Amino acid sequence: MLMALFNIVIFPGLLFLGIYALFFAFLDRKLYARLQNRVGPPWFQPLADFCKLLGKETIIPQGADRRVFVSLPVFALAAVTTAFIYVPIWSVNSLFPFEGDLIVVLYLLTIPTLCFFLGGWYSTSLYATIGAVRALTQLFSYEVPLFMAMLAPAILAETWSISGISAYYAEHPLYILINIPAFLVAMVACQGKLERVPFDLPEAETEIVSGTFVEYSGRLFAIFKMAIDCELVVVSALIAAIFLPFHAANPWLGFLYFIIKTVIILILLCLFRASMARVRIEQMLMFCWKILTPLAIIQIIINLLVRGALA
Repeated sequence: MLMALFNIVIFPGLLFLGIYALFFAFLDRKLYARLQNRVGPPWFQPLADFCKLLGKETIIPQGADRRVFVSLPVFALAAVTTAFIYVPIWSVNSLFPFEGDLIVVLYLLTIPTLCFFLGGWYSTSLYATIGAVRALTQLFSYEVPLFMAMLAPAILAETWSISGISAYYAEHPLYILINIPAFLVAMVACQGKLERVPFDLPEAETEIVSGTFVEYSGRLFAIFKMAIDCELVVVSALIAAIFLPFHAANPWLGFLYFIIKTVIILILLCLFRASMARVRIEQMLMFCWKILTPLAIIQIIINLLVRGALA
């Protein structure tokens, strides 16, 4: 019981995820700045921003449902933290693996976006409502290709467990090459899920100030920002576990592999972010449904044919 509590709260639970998320936020901002020929923030800037927000006054808009408005950031952070404990870190197995945990993780990663939508909707602000509608619209566009891209490797591995998928491709490393199209689809779709350029429409600073979070302040905004940073870590870890299943027998070396793999994913996401300009919402919808979704379907067909040939 105590060990399970330690794993959930300390490592690899909330505390470790929070610290690693702050490191990821710094690395992302630093890389993005260097790619734009800027210096970028110091290493402690994300922590300083988080502490500053905690010390600021929390203002709840008049007319907003107080209980819903206050609880949504907590639900978003809790969902991301829960998803993280089912992702392998130092070995092919996560802390609590079970058949079907991939479906559960994908479901849990949908909850933060729904919280963003509800947070903007209950803010009773025009800008927040526009951001909320955009967040929900994006959800309907990237979610289908993202789910297909994540489930395609599971078809070949014949398991819906993240740990099982990771173990299968660790034993058959050449099969990783078959899933390259799914990897590319997942990387692009995750940019939309994380609301990063070019799919940062819900929080388009030059158009709708801060989108969904325009009415959030103080510790509530700090929790929302932490949930976003943690989601970046979890998504990177999930992609690394499925598409880069390289592990070591030694737990310490396996943990080092985890750090390296997730940083590589972050670098790729940052390069994509720095090389693109923001698109319009209808352009994203068309791109996801006309390009990403067919590619994901083709990947599923390929994996079904390969699975049939291996049977």
